[in-house]
Amino acid sequence: MTTPARLARPARFARAEWGPLYATVRAGLVVRRWRAVPMTVAGVCLTTVMQFVQNQPWGYRFVQDIGAVRAEDALWLALLRTPLSLFVPALDLPVWGALAQILIVFGIAEICLGWWRTLVVAYVATLAGTLYARVGVALGPHGPLGLPASDAWVVDTGPSAAVVGLAVFLGLRYRAYVTVGVVVAAMVVEVLFKENLAGKEHLAAIAAVLVLCAISGLRHRPPGRDRTGSGSGLPPIQS
Repeated sequence: MTTPARLARPARFARAEWGPLYATVRAGLVVRRWRAVPMTVAGVCLTTVMQFVQNQPWGYRFVQDIGAVRAEDALWLALLRTPLSLFVPALDLPVWGALAQILIVFGIAEICLGWWRTLVVAYVATLAGTLYARVGVALGPHGPLGLPASDAWVVDTGPSAAVVGLAVFLGLRYRAYVTVGVVVAAMVVEVLFKENLAGKEHLAAIAAVLVLCAISGLRHRPPGRDRTGSGSGLPPIQS
């Protein structure tokens, strides 16, 4: 096989897998530049501020009080803190990772979905992880869905569950099914080889987003459409 022929196959795959998504993002950035992602820019700035404040002697407790979620907290308090917890970087991970995730994944999602749909998907995924932690601790460590009691004290912050949820939602919406499969497989491998709270929360986030996709598909199904019709079950791509 010649070199051009070898290169043509990956190029065709890339166009089929990411072409519609790339076209939408490129059009949005060409027309509006940074004005296309105001929510993403605000999220990056907020995360940067949270990282600075929580690393100050006077600011750590303040950030914990407004944005740290634990399974042992009262449910009403966890729900109150969950929206801001998404923008509080985990102390045991480099902050640039959280900033890159928000800038890239939230930015792409904001261009493709709009800022409020992006936040809805992000918070559904994050909330699913938060609620799963409570269920997992209640089930105990002996079942496949359970968690050890010590996980009730783990501080649960950061954008990772939202990022995973957005990646799956965008992949289904733009028919990047291989990408969705890779993301799901990576999360399953994470749980199998490093069984921890974060990994299982990511799977809970994926499950919640799949339900959200199914609901979206039902809402946008044309009247009288055959149940066996093809498609991703999501509304048509709007470029």
